[in-house]
Amino acid sequence: MNSEKDQVVATIKEELKGSSDLVVQQLDAKEKKCEFYYISSICNKKKIHDDILTPFFEVEDIKKYKDYLFSLSGIRELKQDDNPVDLLIRGSMVISINEALLTMEIKEFVNKNIPETTIETTIQGPQTGFSEDLETNINILRHRYHQPTLVIEDEKVGKKTQQNINIIYDSKEVDWDVLRDFKDKLKAIDKDVVQSSGQLSRLISGKKAFLFPTIVISERPDRVAYNLSKGKVIILMEGTRFALILPSVFYDFMSSMDDLYQPKGITRFLLFLRYFGLATALLLPAIYVGITAFNPELFRVQLALSIAGSRASVPYPAYIEVLFMLIMMELLTEASIRLPKAIGPTATTVGGLILGQAATEAGLVSNIMIIIVSAVAISNFVIPINEMGFAMRVTKYFLLAMATFIGLIGVIVALIGLIFYLVSLNSFGQPYLGVFLKENLKK
Repeated sequence: MNSEKDQVVATIKEELKGSSDLVVQQLDAKEKKCEFYYISSICNKKKIHDDILTPFFEVEDIKKYKDYLFSLSGIRELKQDDNPVDLLIRGSMVISINEALLTMEIKEFVNKNIPETTIETTIQGPQTGFSEDLETNINILRHRYHQPTLVIEDEKVGKKTQQNINIIYDSKEVDWDVLRDFKDKLKAIDKDVVQSSGQLSRLISGKKAFLFPTIVISERPDRVAYNLSKGKVIILMEGTRFALILPSVFYDFMSSMDDLYQPKGITRFLLFLRYFGLATALLLPAIYVGITAFNPELFRVQLALSIAGSRASVPYPAYIEVLFMLIMMELLTEASIRLPKAIGPTATTVGGLILGQAATEAGLVSNIMIIIVSAVAISNFVIPINEMGFAMRVTKYFLLAMATFIGLIGVIVALIGLIFYLVSLNSFGQPYLGVFLKENLKK
């Protein structure tokens, strides 16, 4: 029996050695000796202290303590076909006492003060997100990803703030080159204050990724668990409810968790809509200016006459008209973010309607321009990850500038330059326009 017990204990320590939340506690008092094994992030520590640890010091001998343990609800001896590691990662406790091994389910699911997702919403998926408490986030993640190969490492960042972060990965799936690259960049951070996931992402992304994001910042536990299974590295930080997922390629920023919860046909259609929306938000203003100012003959006669009639009272060129309306739309978008949530959407909607109608009636912009700007704004919101949406909001001005000076040729040149820039990017060694997920590589 001793050899079997020793083998079980050795298995626990070996398979869970990478988990910083594994607790191995030895108690020794008056010829009484016990060992306790549990994962602190998913177990009820108060119950462990009150019902398991405190009575150890109150009873006279080990036999009485063992009898006391068997009086507790849910405790039993470990069976031969039990997997002790699986029991631990699902919230049970293993107790080594004399020659016996006992187990008791003592898991705790933290469900208080867990906010709902507010940015990455889904129709059918889970609605709970991460919180700003690191231990709570580990609890949420442990309950979603039951693998003994899950490794949780503790680190600190910021010379003055000393902010706690957890580096999380599946040791069976992770790309070790990516992990080493990240740790090297983490050690190279020379900042006094680091307080948010976004700031940390910027510090480790590299100078080349000054516009397009190379790390997904997510508030969704299901997205994090899914990416863990695909070999990615997750960073959780104390004081912020957003996780970093790396490496992240272009495809990752265009995918939503709803893609996993919908039928394949609907998923393909939604992906097409997102890429179409991205192209619309990026190219529509530049194409409008390029054709209107340089190549109006590309329009059908009826459409050309309609646009010319709409712009008859506009006193300046098309590029100024487009730039004016795009900047006003950016201001409305920023205002909706900064205003209190109770009045933000209403104020910006009413403001947009009044502004558009007044500008059209005053002859400052054409009706077709209102349609174009509205289409661009709506298309930009189709992009599921905000960081990519921000990148597209900025990039469209580069294409607009090229269209202003060279017309459609400028749009094509700018688009080719953008593709070359994206090809040159990588996320921790993974090509940005490649597909990191193994299943897509196989396809």
